[in-house]
Amino acid sequence: MKPNLSNDITILTACPRDCYDTCGIVVTKSNGEIVQVRGDPNHEVSRGKLCKKCSIAYNHEWISPKARLTQPLRRVGAKGEGKFEPVSWHVACKEIATRLKSIISTNGPQAILNAHYTGTISLLAFLFPMRFFNKLGATEVNPDTICNMAGHVALNYVYGNSLHGFDPRMVDSAKCIFVWGGNPSASGPHVNQHWLGEAKAKIIVIDPVRTETAEAADIHLQLFPGSDAALAYTMLNIIHRARLIAYDFVKVNTLGWEEIEPVLADCTPAWGEAMTGVPAALIEEAALIYAKGPSLLWLGQALQRQPNGGNVMRACALLPALTGNLAKLGAGFLYLNWDLSQRNIDDTYLAAPHLSTGTIPKISHMDLAAYLEDTNKSRALFAWNINIAASNPEQTRLRKALAREDLFTVVLDLFSTDTTDYADFILPAASFLEFDDLIAGYFHLTLSAQVKATEPIGQSLPNQEIFRRLAHAMGYSEPELYEPDDVILDKLMQKTDLGENFSSLAAKGTMPVPKEPRIQFGDLVFATPSGKIELASSAAEADGYSRIPLPVTDQKPKDGYLRLLSPATSWALNSSFGNVSKIQSHAAEATILMHPEDAEERSLKMGDDALVSNATGHLKLVVTTVNTLQRGVVLVSKGRWPKEESQGININVLNPGIKTDMGESSAVHGVEVMVTRFES
Repeated sequence: MKPNLSNDITILTACPRDCYDTCGIVVTKSNGEIVQVRGDPNHEVSRGKLCKKCSIAYNHEWISPKARLTQPLRRVGAKGEGKFEPVSWHVACKEIATRLKSIISTNGPQAILNAHYTGTISLLAFLFPMRFFNKLGATEVNPDTICNMAGHVALNYVYGNSLHGFDPRMVDSAKCIFVWGGNPSASGPHVNQHWLGEAKAKIIVIDPVRTETAEAADIHLQLFPGSDAALAYTMLNIIHRARLIAYDFVKVNTLGWEEIEPVLADCTPAWGEAMTGVPAALIEEAALIYAKGPSLLWLGQALQRQPNGGNVMRACALLPALTGNLAKLGAGFLYLNWDLSQRNIDDTYLAAPHLSTGTIPKISHMDLAAYLEDTNKSRALFAWNINIAASNPEQTRLRKALAREDLFTVVLDLFSTDTTDYADFILPAASFLEFDDLIAGYFHLTLSAQVKATEPIGQSLPNQEIFRRLAHAMGYSEPELYEPDDVILDKLMQKTDLGENFSSLAAKGTMPVPKEPRIQFGDLVFATPSGKIELASSAAEADGYSRIPLPVTDQKPKDGYLRLLSPATSWALNSSFGNVSKIQSHAAEATILMHPEDAEERSLKMGDDALVSNATGHLKLVVTTVNTLQRGVVLVSKGRWPKEESQGININVLNPGIKTDMGESSAVHGVEVMVTRFES
C-alpha cells in the first residue's frame, strides 16, 4: 500500500544489521500503521534508498504478524519437528528458571551454553543480555569465532588494537584505496556505491573473485585463495627495492624491521606471481601506487577466514607501518571501527562483566557441535541473535546434537528458524522498529538513534526486556539486571559529549562521533607491550606463533578437489533474510559457480546438477559457469535456511569447522570439495 502523504507521519530511525553501511531510515505511518520503510534521503549513507534485501524484508516479513513469532512457545513434539504450544510469559520464564536452577545445582553454570552473535547490533539489544549471562556464569560460545576472531588476534599483536580503524572521512585526502579481501558490493552496498565509488583515489581490489567491486576498480589483483601473505611480502620486496620504505617512521615507531628485511630478498615479483597467480607487473604497479600514498587499506573480514588467516592479517598489516601510511591525513587501515570508547561508550557498563563471580568460560563456535554432543559439558543452550542450525559448521553433526532430548534449549528470535525447531522454549523477540536503542556503525564513525516506530507485534519483547524477566524468574537481585532502557540510553548519551539527549538525537537520526575527522593513531601510541608497532612480536612468539608473519601460502587443494568460497551476496546477509519470500524468489535454486574449464574437466556444463561433497557432507547444486573465478576455485553463496531448501540443508553441511591459525576462528574459505555429476 502506498502512503497517503497528506495524512502520514514519519519517524527517523536506523538499520542495525551486521553491515558496513548503518543506513538511516524513514518509517512512514498512516492511521497508526507502518506503510513504508525506506532510506532517509537526508542521510549521508542511505541517500533515500535501502539495499534491496532490507527494503524488501522491512516492508514485508519484518512487519507481518503472520510471519513473525508473536507469543512464547513450549515444545510439544520431538526436537527438530517444530511443534509447539503457546504459553504465557510467566509460565515460560518460570519453567526456564526451574530448569536452569536444576542444571546449575547438579552440573554447574558452565554446563549452560550461551550462543549469540549479530542478529542485531544495536547496543542495548546486543550487549545488555550479557548482564544476565555474566550473572548466570554460563559458558559463552565466543561470538567472533564464527566470523572474524583471527583478524582481531593478529592486529592486536601488531598494533595493539583491531577495532580502531581509519576515519572514512579521510577519503578525500587519499590517493589510493586498497580493498583487500572484502566485497562491499554485497556487504556494504552504499559504502561501495558512494564512499568508494565517488572516491578520487585509485581503487585497487585484492580478491580471488571478480566481484562487482573488483570489476569497477582501477586494478584487480585476482590471487589464489590463501596466498595473501605471499602477495604482501612481494609488494614489500618491490617497495623496498624502490626505496619507498619510510625509514624514519619505521625507526621511531616500530620494532622488528631488522627481522622482516632479510625475508624480503626472496619474495621477488617472479616468485610472487608463481605463489599467487597474479602477474608480476600488476603486483608491482599496485605496490608502488600504495607506497607513494597517502593510502587507505581496508582489510575485509573474509581475508582472515582461511587456514592461515591470522598470519595473512599480520603480513598485510606490515604495509601501513613500513610505508608510513599511518597517523596522517588520508592514510591508515581499517578492519572494524568498533572501538566504542572512541564514541565515549563504555561497553563494560553495558555488559556488566563484574556480575560474574569468576572467569566466564569460552569455547569456539568451531567446537560447538562437539560440546553439544557431550552431556558432561552441555546440559542447556541459549541461542539468541543467531541461527546456529543454518550458519554453523558441521551442520549434520550439530543438528543431531541439537536433537538431544536432555539438552534444554531456549531460542530467542523474530521468526521460526531452523534453530527454533530444536527449542524447548521459543521466546519472541521484538524487531528494531519496536524499541528505542543506539547504533554505533562499524565503518562510519557515527552514532544513530534506533527509534521505536510501532508497538511490538503480539507479545514479542526486546532482547533486554526478555532477559530482565528471566533474571526476575531466577530470583536475582542485582539492580543492573533491571536497569530500564531509558535510563541506560540517558547515561550513554550524557557521556558522548555530543550535547544531545536521546530525543534530540532521534530528531536528527545520525551524528558523526567524533564531530571532526580523526587521524588514526594520531598520537603514535600503540597498546602493544612495547608501545610501538610490533612487526616482530614477542607476545605472538610466547603464544606459539612466529615472531614475524611469514610469506607462506595455504596448500593447494588435493588432487581432484576444489577450493570452496561461500561469501555473502547482494541478496543475503548471513542468514538474516533466509525466510523472506521475495528474496527467495530472486535467489531461485542454489547454484555452484565454476570456471568453465573446471566444469568441462568434470563433464559438467551450465545448468547440470552437480554433487558437491567432502568427508563432512554432500549437497546437490546447479552448475553455473563463469569466467570471474580462477581455476581450482568454486563459489556457493551463503545465507539460505536449510528448512526452506528442498534438500533440508545448506552450504554448511560441507563445512568441517576447520580453524584459523589464530583465535580458534572459522577458516570456512579453506574448505575443499569434490564436484561430480549428480546421479539420481
